Amino acid sequence: MTEPVDGLRLTDERGRALTLTSGGVELFRYVYGPWDRQLESPRPYFHPLRTLSGRLVSLYRPWDHVWHKGIAWSLPNVGSQNFWGGVTYYRDRGYVQADNNGSIVHNGFDEISGGEDRMAVRESLTWVTSTGEPWFTERRSFGALIGRDGWTLAYTTEFTNVSGVTVPIGSPTTEGRPNAGYGGLFWRGPRSFSNGRVYMDGRSGGDEMMGERGTWLAYSGDHDEVDASSTLVFVDDGPAGEEPVRWFVRTGIFACVCPAPFFDVVRPVEPGASLAFRYAVTVADGDTGPDGAARVAADTAGVTSRLL
Repeated sequence: MTEPVDGLRLTDERGRALTLTSGGVELFRYVYGPWDRQLESPRPYFHPLRTLSGRLVSLYRPWDHVWHKGIAWSLPNVGSQNFWGGVTYYRDRGYVQADNNGSIVHNGFDEISGGEDRMAVRESLTWVTSTGEPWFTERRSFGALIGRDGWTLAYTTEFTNVSGVTVPIGSPTTEGRPNAGYGGLFWRGPRSFSNGRVYMDGRSGGDEMMGERGTWLAYSGDHDEVDASSTLVFVDDGPAGEEPVRWFVRTGIFACVCPAPFFDVVRPVEPGASLAFRYAVTVADGDTGPDGAARVAADTAGVTSRLL
């Protein structure tokens, strides 16, 4: 008889990472105890990230931006601090490597639960400045759900200002650089995904999708060595009625996607105030095309409320 195939299985590498597998395939490794240099703004990240068939769909420490790590919550312009990694963009000086790279530090897991086709994690974290001061406390939840089109990573965050002063959060675009509004849940794709296909609201495109608003955006890319493609469908899963988020997306230079809530607006966070965001990413084998991406996005919408 054939040995049964495992459902979802979560393994904790104590003090280092959580690894999620399905049917023997590692779907993701969530590194919550990173060993990065301070210049890279150490923070938890998901890498590797794979489809159900095992295709790799993330990139770690690319030579051009070593602070890019799979999927990670990353913000470049948080008051005087950088929780993105590397250089900071200033209106009057351009990009500068300042001594301002902060860290997002894992405090502990409040809950870990799961079953054959789903799992969920609740985590507490602290954002610590380059000089060791706690600026934000964060409640983060993430989980995975196996579906008909692949599997979905659900992600929520709520962070509260504990610094005692108002902290403005923006982006390089709010500092004056056009079409550089990155910051948020940022994904860096494999090298082979460069010049991939972007789908949004029934349309196909590429770099021209930069900064457009929408409730979802999909990126399809091709794999080296094999005749195969994969698609990631990103959904802004916040409350209905909110203005759709702007998307930071690149295809030509390299593959990356980020729902960017601070793309072109500075949001001051007063002492004791909180900001909250909810996203979901469905990872699918194959190129869904624009119509398939729209269907996957519709199926993915609301998953954070159902799972987390």
